[in-house]
Amino acid sequence: MYAIEVRDHIMIAHSFRGEVFGPAQALHGATFVVDVAFFRNELTDDGIVVDIGRAHEALKATLAPLNYSNLDNNPAFAKLNSTTEVLCKHIFDAMRDAAGNGALGPGSDGITRIKVTLSESHVARAWYEAAL
Repeated sequence: MYAIEVRDHIMIAHSFRGEVFGPAQALHGATFVVDVAFFRNELTDDGIVVDIGRAHEALKATLAPLNYSNLDNNPAFAKLNSTTEVLCKHIFDAMRDAAGNGALGPGSDGITRIKVTLSESHVARAWYEAAL
C-alpha cells in the first residue's frame, strides 16, 4: 500500500451541547493540525499516489471556510457538536469528493482509502478513515 499525506491547520471557535462536555459547553477556541493521507495499492504510471500539490490545495480549500470561524454558526454543524471526530468526517467527505471529481489530478480514481487526522495537541488526536 502506498500513501501520501498533506498537512495544514485551522483555528476555530465552538461550543458543545451536553453535560458530558463540562466546561467545553462554553464558547472556546481550538487549533487543529490537520493531516490527510491518501492510499492506493499501486502507483500511477508517473510513479505517484496522487499529485501532492493538488492534494494540498484541495485540503486548503476544504479548511478555508472553517478557519478563523465560529463553527456554532456553520450550517454544516447546526445539528451536531463540532467535536474533533465530527470535524474529521466533515473533512474526509470533502477529500473523498475531491478524489472523485478529479480535483487531485490524474490518478485520483485509484485512491482506495483516505485517513483524516486532527491533532488537538501533542497528546490528543482523533481520526476518521475509510475505504472509498
